[in-house]
Amino acid sequence: MAPWLGKLKLENTKLVKNFAEISMNFTDLIKKASHYDVSGSNTTLAHRFLKQARERVKSAKQLISKSKGSFDSQLKIQKLKDTIFGLEEQMSKLKNRGEFAKSIATKAIPRNLHCLALRLMQERIENPIRYINKQMKPRKEFEDPNLYHYAIFSDNVLAASVVVNSVVQNAKEPWKHVLHIVTERTTLAAMKVMFKLKDHSGAHIEVKAVEDYKFLNSSYVPVLRQQESAELQGYYYGSGLENSTSDPSNLKFRNPKYLSIMNHLRFYLPEMYPKLHKILFLDDDVVVQKDMTGLWEVDMDGKVNGAVETYAWRRDNCTEKYHYWQELNGNRTLWRLGTLPPGLITFYSTTKPLDKSWHVLGLGYNPRLSEEKIQNAAVVHYNGDSKPWLATAIPRYQPLWTKYVDYDLEFFRACNFAP
Repeated sequence: MAPWLGKLKLENTKLVKNFAEISMNFTDLIKKASHYDVSGSNTTLAHRFLKQARERVKSAKQLISKSKGSFDSQLKIQKLKDTIFGLEEQMSKLKNRGEFAKSIATKAIPRNLHCLALRLMQERIENPIRYINKQMKPRKEFEDPNLYHYAIFSDNVLAASVVVNSVVQNAKEPWKHVLHIVTERTTLAAMKVMFKLKDHSGAHIEVKAVEDYKFLNSSYVPVLRQQESAELQGYYYGSGLENSTSDPSNLKFRNPKYLSIMNHLRFYLPEMYPKLHKILFLDDDVVVQKDMTGLWEVDMDGKVNGAVETYAWRRDNCTEKYHYWQELNGNRTLWRLGTLPPGLITFYSTTKPLDKSWHVLGLGYNPRLSEEKIQNAAVVHYNGDSKPWLATAIPRYQPLWTKYVDYDLEFFRACNFAP
């Protein structure tokens, strides 16, 4: 807008200057008429004077016609409206492109994170004996209902390690805590190496691939059947800037993670851990700031959800309810975004409200959260696009997360991780 106004001011200045010159020309012409005898005695002089007068009148008419648009207020208002409309159109396109670029950034794997996974995988290949699991049966701690159990489902090695570190470092008795990590087959080796690098103060860590749970197949799991749909594959995995930016409000719904089985494993907790009575599910974008054992002491009043009570879950057939609604939503007519909507439906009237100090949300999108609430929270959640390991992270909240990154490990140094 500013350059356009500057140009307009310059044009008007030129017009005013031209008017001043014409005025001077006419004044000069009048003086000549009074100085010379152009009544007809000198025909040549009269013709010359008449020609000059006509030329100057013609120039004056052209200038007046040209300047009419500049000094016509209604025309000027319309031109200004047209300019504003054009700028708004341009701004809208730029905003859409910005949203598209941001959506790519949130889905992309940062170079150092990709490097970390590859180096951990390389370590596993070069030293196979060091990482062979010699126990054929699960360790007894993994199935002991008297311990404190957590479930973490992630294919992000760095994020999972931060969650584990935050749980262990804030636990009063870390050897009583069991962390069950489930990842994809492609990141299984890297994840196993990651949690073999140190003892985690005696905490027990189990790492498995989602493929190890044989009952999780397309004949039983609706979301796996939906992944086979060509229409859904095109919706979530299709590319093209033009299609994506035509409706930027759809970008957040088109993230493939919402169709990933990793995002839906939380609905199968009782079947994955049948010998446990209670288990706490943690997203991989959270940080635990306090000892969590108090959650196991909360009276659930027979409810299913809060700190997940698996017995009540089985009793109320919550997984079957989830399957019912997920099947109904096969064409995305009921909801388009992830697991929150089916979770709200499935656990309606079966959720135990917990004190809000246990969990503070919004560190992935809201830069204005209360500092007091954050400091007092047992768990802070970076839900939103601005994950703490991405370049789009909100700087104010990053130190809460980075304090649990293992910067002293050689694999992190080799991949240029720095505090």
